[in-house]
Amino acid sequence: MIPAPGTFAAGIAIFVIVVWDAFESIILPRRVTRKFRLTRVFFKFTWSNWKSLTRLIPSRKKRETLLSFYGPLSLLVLVGVWAVGLVLAFGMMQYGAGSPVNMNGGQPGFATDIYLSGTTFFTLGLGDVVPQTGLARVLVVTEAGFGFGFLAAVIGYLPFIYGSFSKREVNISLLDARAGTPPTAGELLRRHAYPGGNEALRQLFKDWEFWAAELMESHLSYPVLAFFRSQHDNQSWIAALTAILDGCALVKVAITDTCRRQAELTFAIARHAAVDLSQVFKTRPRALPHNRLPAEDLKRIRDMLASYGLRVGDISEMGERLAELRNMYEPYLFGLAEYLGLTLPPWIPPAKGKDNWQTTAWGRSAGLLEKEGAAIGAEDHF
Repeated sequence: MIPAPGTFAAGIAIFVIVVWDAFESIILPRRVTRKFRLTRVFFKFTWSNWKSLTRLIPSRKKRETLLSFYGPLSLLVLVGVWAVGLVLAFGMMQYGAGSPVNMNGGQPGFATDIYLSGTTFFTLGLGDVVPQTGLARVLVVTEAGFGFGFLAAVIGYLPFIYGSFSKREVNISLLDARAGTPPTAGELLRRHAYPGGNEALRQLFKDWEFWAAELMESHLSYPVLAFFRSQHDNQSWIAALTAILDGCALVKVAITDTCRRQAELTFAIARHAAVDLSQVFKTRPRALPHNRLPAEDLKRIRDMLASYGLRVGDISEMGERLAELRNMYEPYLFGLAEYLGLTLPPWIPPAKGKDNWQTTAWGRSAGLLEKEGAAIGAEDHF
C-alpha cells in the first residue's frame, strides 16, 4: 500500500494532543490556563447536556441522584476517550506508513491497522497481525510502552481522586452538627455561643483554613472533583464554603476578640479558593437574583449575638460592612453554584428542622431515636 504522509502526520498530531492533555490532567499538579484543551471541551459538552437531561426529571431527589452519577462516570468516559484517541493515532500512523503488516487472511488496510493498534495498546499480543518494516515495529513497541504507562497512570489517578474527595467530605460532614443542615453562618455562631465556645470556633476556623487551601490545590489541579457531589442532597462543598465565608464575615464585623484574627485568615484563603475555582470553570461572577441577607434576617442575627453577651455595633453600619465583604465572594460562588447545579445556603435557617445526624431512613421503627435527636436539637433556635 502506498504511504500517506498526511495521514501519518494527522496521527502524530492526535497522539500529541491526547498525550499532552492526559499529562496535564493526571500528572501536572497545577492549573492549566491554555484555552483549548481536549478535557475542557469534553466536560463543557457532556456537562451541559447532562444538566439539560436532568431538568426533564420532576423529582428533586432523582434529579440529584442523576447529577451525582456525572462525576465518576465522566471520569471513566474521559479515560476511554484518551484510550480511543491513542489507538486511533497509532492506527493512522500505521496506515500512513503504508500498512506494512502481514496478517492471517484478508488484506491489510485501515481497519487492520486500527485492530493492530488496539491489540498493541491494550497489550493483548495476539500475533495474528505482524509488522514487517522497521518503522512499523517501532510504532508497535512505542504504543505498547504508552499503553502500559497509560494503564499505570490511570491506576494511580483514580485512588488519588477518590482520596481527595473523601478528604474534602470529612469536614463537610463534621459541619452538620456545628452549623446545621444546610450549614448557615447564623447557626454556626449560635451553636458556639457557650462558655469556651469562642476557642472552639477559633479552632474550627483554623481547620477550615486548611480545608479551603486543600480544596483550592486539589480542585485547581483536578477540576473533575468539583463534579463529585456530597453524600446527602442538602450538603455540598459550595454550601460549606459559603457558610464558612459568611461566618468569617460576621466575626470580622461583629466580634472583637481573639477569634477575629483567625476569621480574617480563613476568610482570605476561602475567598481565594472561590475566585480561583471560578476562573478554572470560567464562570463569571454574577449578581444574585435575591438578597441572601435581608434586613429582618440581619436584625435577627444581631439580636442573637447581643443576647449571648457579644458587643455588636449599629445595625446599619454592620449591614454596610457585611455588604462589602459579601461582594468579595458571593458573586463568584453564585456563578459556580449555577454552573454546577448547586445552591447557596441562607444566612440563618429558614425554619426549625433536623440535622442529618438526627434523621433516619428507618422511619417509624426508629421513632425513639428521632425523638431523642429532636430533643437535643430543640434548644434555642432562631
